[in-house]
Amino acid sequence: METKKLFQQLARKDANKDKLAASVIRKPELAPELVAALGSDQAAVKFSASKILLLISERAPAVVYPSLHSFIDLLDCENKILKWGAVRVIGNLAEVDSKNIIDRVLEKYLEPISGPELVTAANVIAGATKIAMAKPRLIDRIVRAILNVEKARYKTSMCRNVALGRAIDAFDQLYGRSKLQGAISKLVKKQLRNPRNATRKKAEKFIKRRLTSGASKGRAGRDGAGKKAM
Repeated sequence: METKKLFQQLARKDANKDKLAASVIRKPELAPELVAALGSDQAAVKFSASKILLLISERAPAVVYPSLHSFIDLLDCENKILKWGAVRVIGNLAEVDSKNIIDRVLEKYLEPISGPELVTAANVIAGATKIAMAKPRLIDRIVRAILNVEKARYKTSMCRNVALGRAIDAFDQLYGRSKLQGAISKLVKKQLRNPRNATRKKAEKFIKRRLTSGASKGRAGRDGAGKKAM
């Protein structure tokens, strides 16, 4: 696919984004042109480009990794759709970040967790979870930032309750690898009284899966050891 044809496809409302993503993966030299399309004056073009780049970052992150700085620049973008897309792409690129570029911008990346925009915070929490999984040395820095959701200032208390649910989703993946299990457990247990049903249920499932089962295994191990000693 040539650059001209790529831009023509981006402008179409019925563009097959999966197919276009596959085309760019086959021809990585088109990736910089797709990144450049994020600056288009045509809304259809830049939003299509954002969605396709997200797909590529999920399937073949190495194809768009050379443009990582372009996505980092979009963290300051006033257009929220482009900003959210960039946040998610950066999370996907962590696994191929051989130059540790993400490490150096992590604090900036995590800032939106403190509010006031819920959707931005939710996207950052999801992206940060991927970064933590790809870069274990950053897990506790990321966990500390997500723990701040409890004190974050969003537009409404309900927004914070939603964000707390997203935080539990993240902790469900990171708990076993984190040194901050005590702080995580404390926050999650508090959510057993969360007024938002979905968040409360996430807390219940987390405790059953991560805490109760672990305690049961520990007791079983001690009981078994005691019987052997007898």
